[in-house]
Amino acid sequence: MQITRRNVGLMGFGITLGAPGLALAQGPAAPADARLGVRSTGQATAPVTVIEFFSLTCGHCAAFHNQVWPRVKTELVNTGRMRMVWRDFPLDGVALAAAAIARALPEDRYEAFIGTLFQTQDRWAFAQGRQIDELARIAALAGMDRARFDAVLADEALRRGILEQRMAAEREFQIRATPSFAFNGRLHSGNLPFEQFARLVQDAPKT
Repeated sequence: MQITRRNVGLMGFGITLGAPGLALAQGPAAPADARLGVRSTGQATAPVTVIEFFSLTCGHCAAFHNQVWPRVKTELVNTGRMRMVWRDFPLDGVALAAAAIARALPEDRYEAFIGTLFQTQDRWAFAQGRQIDELARIAALAGMDRARFDAVLADEALRRGILEQRMAAEREFQIRATPSFAFNGRLHSGNLPFEQFARLVQDAPKT
């Protein structure tokens, strides 16, 4: 999904981001938080690290995860050819809420949870007026009750940390669309078919 002025507005602190409880007040940067740590799969010693910048409400991101990622994991990650690192790049308030919930779950549930969100994206991300309730139902299946869910959405430090990581990605990689992938630092954008993705892994700069 291309970044537009409309979704870039998410970057500003002190605005309401389109979902209940998602107003960010002015204040100091969020402190170090383990929930904002690296989320990845694959061997740390793999010769290629691919960083994916994605938004959980992006249809192109869902298409990649649903159609291409299973083969990438089987043929490239599980064989030791690459490691995948996920970086949140929320394009709207609902995506920010979903990213916060995913990061508040135990780390070993992260990959499965975002996979579920992509598989059910039509059910929750575009359910006008019901996005948060639908997201809460999916979170409950992952073991997060409604009280905990509401507490996570109210956690300003977590939301701020996710947005600061998005801003850092924009500065470092000049992200202009989601999904975007950095292959050992070399950026490519779009829902890449498997053959192109595998070729970019093979041709990634050596580190």
